Amino acid sequence: MDIRDPRLFVMRVSLAASVVMLVGKLLAYYLTHSVALLSDAAESVVHGVATGLATSSLSFSAKPADANHPYGHGRIAYFSAGFEGALVLVASFAVIYSGISGLFHEPQLEHLGVGLAISGGLALINLALGWSLVHVGNKHNSLILIANGKHVFSDMWTTVAAISGLTLVMATGCIWLDPLVAILIGSYIMLTGASLIRKSFAGLMDELDSQTLKKLVGGLQGAVDRGHIVDFHQLRCRKINDQIWIDVHVLVPGNLSTTDAHDRVTQVETSLHELFPNTQVVVTSHIEPADHESAHPGGHDGISDPLEPTHQTRSS
Repeated sequence: MDIRDPRLFVMRVSLAASVVMLVGKLLAYYLTHSVALLSDAAESVVHGVATGLATSSLSFSAKPADANHPYGHGRIAYFSAGFEGALVLVASFAVIYSGISGLFHEPQLEHLGVGLAISGGLALINLALGWSLVHVGNKHNSLILIANGKHVFSDMWTTVAAISGLTLVMATGCIWLDPLVAILIGSYIMLTGASLIRKSFAGLMDELDSQTLKKLVGGLQGAVDRGHIVDFHQLRCRKINDQIWIDVHVLVPGNLSTTDAHDRVTQVETSLHELFPNTQVVVTSHIEPADHESAHPGGHDGISDPLEPTHQTRSS
């Protein structure tokens, strides 16, 4: 991957920021002895490790296809997101445990004003960083950046929760609010981790992306309506990070020459590429005569597409 690539740049910024976050949060905890801020710092440890892995995975996923990896290296994005989700879950358990312990052994809070100021500044940095990661990730269809961006937002919200809890402590004098907020932070982190793992699992299992399929069916049906092809079936699609792999059987008039049939299908493939800008689209088409029953008297195996019952589709 080119070092000038915006994806790599924002990922490196995230890695550097994770170190700043950890140092700042540990300082805030040292000054205040707040369980909520300690929980926030614990989450930042996990975030730093996960960001380091994500940075390495981003470079690896950008490698082109080779003899040993004909579908490229993009699937590592799902492993990275899943690992990050698992680390987030581990952090959530540690945070909840520290909160429960704090309910029985209330901390002696000090210098809350300074601690809140430090945490507030860190939260603002994470807000800007998280937005940048998700924005660049969506622009380039990069699951690694999106997952890391959501993790940064999670880190920001844990900081906001800790600040809110300490503000309530200062306003009410109820020390037990500090560990209670830590427990709430841990619960939120747990949901974030579970969401990342779920998305990772869906990608590794080639779960059907209904929006992508709907676009493909619409594009192919448009080619039918324009008369470029007679029909299509056996549509399959696989989305890996910023790549979409498409397999489809295309029906053309049986009296066409091989050259004419190829030209028509090439036009269809070009139109499918145009449906997904900023995405690498690979189309594998199989040309068949319109008299499909005589060409394949045994039919095809496939699962009916709920979006278009007349066509057989399945996720690859």
